[in-house]
Amino acid sequence: MTRVVSVKKNGGPEVLEIKNIDLKDPLPDQVLIEQKAIGLNYIDVYHRTGMYPLPLPTGIGLEGSGIIKKIGSKVKNFSVGDLVAYAGAPIGAYADERVYSAEKLVKLADGITPEIAACIMTKGLTTYYLLYKTFAVRSNDTVLFHAAAGGVGQIFCQWAKSLGCKVIGTVGSEEKVNIAKKNGCDLVINYSKENFVEKVKDFTKGKGVPVVYDGVGEKTFEDSVACLANTGMMVSFGNSSGPVKNIDIKKHIMPKSLFFTRPTLGHYFPNKELLNEAAGKLFEQIKYGKVKIEIFKKYKLEEVVQAHKDLEARKIIGPAVIIP
Repeated sequence: MTRVVSVKKNGGPEVLEIKNIDLKDPLPDQVLIEQKAIGLNYIDVYHRTGMYPLPLPTGIGLEGSGIIKKIGSKVKNFSVGDLVAYAGAPIGAYADERVYSAEKLVKLADGITPEIAACIMTKGLTTYYLLYKTFAVRSNDTVLFHAAAGGVGQIFCQWAKSLGCKVIGTVGSEEKVNIAKKNGCDLVINYSKENFVEKVKDFTKGKGVPVVYDGVGEKTFEDSVACLANTGMMVSFGNSSGPVKNIDIKKHIMPKSLFFTRPTLGHYFPNKELLNEAAGKLFEQIKYGKVKIEIFKKYKLEEVVQAHKDLEARKIIGPAVIIP
């Protein structure tokens, strides 16, 4: 028997239930993982509430790490005892153990602990595709990143700074200003008190930025577009304030010949080679100290309801993990 977190109906944190199930043996291309740590991400809230609909009942959670206990007959590149991590579908990371496709696993590099791996796979791989694939930044580019003190933001700002970018970060409270500065932002704007469009235009001497990375969504969309330079790119990769509802080509895109994109993790890593390339880059950033990870909080699996309450209340101001 193993414990898993189940969602039978969409709703608040209270709909998260822990139940015991019997796991089947892995199929030929799968492995059984004894999980050591589970990543806690805001997308988990979207799945729980139904903003991103899933067939119910469902498990929950997209990333984790652990040790391989069993391998399928066709698995070649992993062995029992390997430390591994993953991010992405299928849903179901909130569990003591789980069966998972070997094709979507990466081995942990030396010096990367399971707890660190569990809180960086989604956020770190997201940062990788944002910086290298969605909009390939160049040294001296000035970029705008919303929610710079959040889980993705803390990794993104350090990584972008290591590539030579000038980083403008926005935050929603004064307590988060120093967090964003600590993680590499050249300018931090508290958008609950300050007009970030004016601040960005002042910082860039009126030019605007070539790219805005926006995981906030509805609340920041209009002003983000205003911050972009001609032919700039609006990268909308999250909806923490609600989804962007209306994009008017004549109003938002045409006046400055802008680009708009809504990237998702799974589209950037459709095969093992691309996944390993990205994970290798991520682990290097951590190994050589270019990205430093400080786990903000650890929860037990039985504290999953409280973890989601804290997540939605914006009380988690850094990477957090669930420990089975």
